[in-house]
Amino acid sequence: MTLPFLINQIEKKSSFLCVGLDVDLDKIPAHLLKEADPIFAFNKAIIDATHSYAVAYKPNMAFYEAYGVKGWLALEKTIQYLNQNYPELFTIADAKRGDIGNTASRYAKAFFEDLGFNSITVAPYMGKDSVEPFLAFEDKFTILLGLTSNPGAADFEMLPMANGKYLYETVIETAAQYKNAHQLMYVVGATQANAIKDIRALVPDSFLLVPGVGAQGGSLAEVCSEGLNDQVGLLVNSSRGIIYASSGEDFALAAAGQAALLQAEMATILSQKKN
Repeated sequence: MTLPFLINQIEKKSSFLCVGLDVDLDKIPAHLLKEADPIFAFNKAIIDATHSYAVAYKPNMAFYEAYGVKGWLALEKTIQYLNQNYPELFTIADAKRGDIGNTASRYAKAFFEDLGFNSITVAPYMGKDSVEPFLAFEDKFTILLGLTSNPGAADFEMLPMANGKYLYETVIETAAQYKNAHQLMYVVGATQANAIKDIRALVPDSFLLVPGVGAQGGSLAEVCSEGLNDQVGLLVNSSRGIIYASSGEDFALAAAGQAALLQAEMATILSQKKN
């Protein structure tokens, strides 16, 4: 998928909503546990119910790897279902991979070529040779961990540097110089809204993937006030707040309702921005 195509979808739907598919068998409706593949059955229902309001979907790999082969097969079926039935949707493998050289190339091949994701999240700790192998894949995007929303972000990401900047700022500035850096996006937690203005100044034209709106307490209005650019430049993720809106047989309908509320808020924000 190309960036202009993604931007077109955002404009067409007046939405920059990403739905996180973090499937926990302990939380999905009990009646689905009777299905041959309850994870895929849950994902399919959520996707069918919410695709009109979203432009992206983000399965978190841990929630599939935890179930071994069955989880991986469910992931394969989920991405195949998305690509075959809703090819206009942007897909994110939330894998947070971060190794170097041939290993990074193999990870990229697995998620981009074998599974067919449009993008993958990557940890930058090992530097250029852990990121550039992902950027070598044309029309695929690498979403770099920038400033995350967890309390432990203060351990390393927010360490002050001798130059007066935080470590996360140095990471983003450095990565923006990598080969094919135009295919980079950056993760910025919604609970870090006070830092989004500074991050946007560092990468004015890049997309930011912003988790943490909804169940984690991030404010969509605050994120947008500092993060929107001329091409929107945001993918705002909500996982639990949408997919677990109900634990009953109406779970898909409830998910659609929550997605519709977020999309409506996004449409209002985009309309106000144009005016």
